[in-house]
Amino acid sequence: MDKVISVSFGEVALKGQNRYFFENKLVRNIKRITKGMGLTKVYKEQSKIYIEAEEDYHDELIKRLKRIFGIVNISSCYRIEKDIDKIKKYSLELLEKTRNIRGIKTFKIDVNRADKRFQPNSVELAKEVGAYILNNSKGFTVDVHKPDVFVYIDIRSNCYIYTDKIKAFGGLPVGTNGKGLLLLSGGIDSPVAGFLIAKRGVEISAVHFHSYPFTSERAEEKVKALAEILTRYCGKIKLFSVNLLNIQKEINEKCPEDEMTIISRRFMMRIAEKIAVREEIDALITGESLGQVASQTIKGIHVTNSSVSLPVLRPLIGMDKVEITEISKEIGTFETSILPFEDCCTVFLPKHPVTRPKLEDIEESEDSLDIEKLIEDAIDKMEIYEIRS
Repeated sequence: MDKVISVSFGEVALKGQNRYFFENKLVRNIKRITKGMGLTKVYKEQSKIYIEAEEDYHDELIKRLKRIFGIVNISSCYRIEKDIDKIKKYSLELLEKTRNIRGIKTFKIDVNRADKRFQPNSVELAKEVGAYILNNSKGFTVDVHKPDVFVYIDIRSNCYIYTDKIKAFGGLPVGTNGKGLLLLSGGIDSPVAGFLIAKRGVEISAVHFHSYPFTSERAEEKVKALAEILTRYCGKIKLFSVNLLNIQKEINEKCPEDEMTIISRRFMMRIAEKIAVREEIDALITGESLGQVASQTIKGIHVTNSSVSLPVLRPLIGMDKVEITEISKEIGTFETSILPFEDCCTVFLPKHPVTRPKLEDIEESEDSLDIEKLIEDAIDKMEIYEIRS
């Protein structure tokens, strides 16, 4: 008997002829994120992935595996030969070990016989193992409806026995569904948007807009810290830092005050699109939630969309602030997001921003600006960082 960690995947198992592409990417992501954690082998066996590693690292490995998209459940297992007597013995041993930790009294045997050649069948094996436990222990009873614990027995090339299924985030392995450029503001919403799109298999880069020296260097450090938290889930992030101040000054001087926010937003989108095209990125990602602020009304989003041709992914569009905040707490970005450092949106903030902008009015106001030159100057001066976990 030895101990291994098993990984179950959800959607990946439903893929067709390209399933192995997703599985192999997931294996590579596992090896990358758990590097230096005592791994000796990662292998696939009949729709599951198994990890051999030094046992001292198992708890930390499970913590890291929970953050890998594409994984649904994680279990610490006994791996044994497909021998009925050994299955009985180690099922009882694991159950008693679990009782010592959690004080359980009732159990149920759950057999998954992926290797149909193995006999007896699943129902008969569950009966035999359950009877053995009852006859060779004290204090256990069977409860098939609401047991304190399940004893799972997977019959594959080997036999795997375990009692816990630790829930992970699911989704698709990062790197299987194109690339996206996240507009990362430093607030609560945009990191959550990046997390949710990465969960769909998208490789994430990010662009941050600031107004230094009107905004502080600490505000930019906050954004780097948020990007670092996201790397724990999606791997390294290329972060583009763009100073928007000169553009904001031009808008403030030459455009109506109430259009400041929406025109600034259109510049951000245009700059992000320029970066995305240069970096061969497929889509833009924003943290917009319908109706949350003045620029996120339906008409505001329409005017913003009209400034770019790339797809814009808005995973939070139908969520309210409570839902978004709950996710931010779960993924560990909330405490950093609420640090009180200003962002570029607070510079030249209008008292009464337009909430029902008309595209023709905004485009007419923008005619007074040298849009291409302002964009090129901002991109020429931007800084680029490689953010790693």
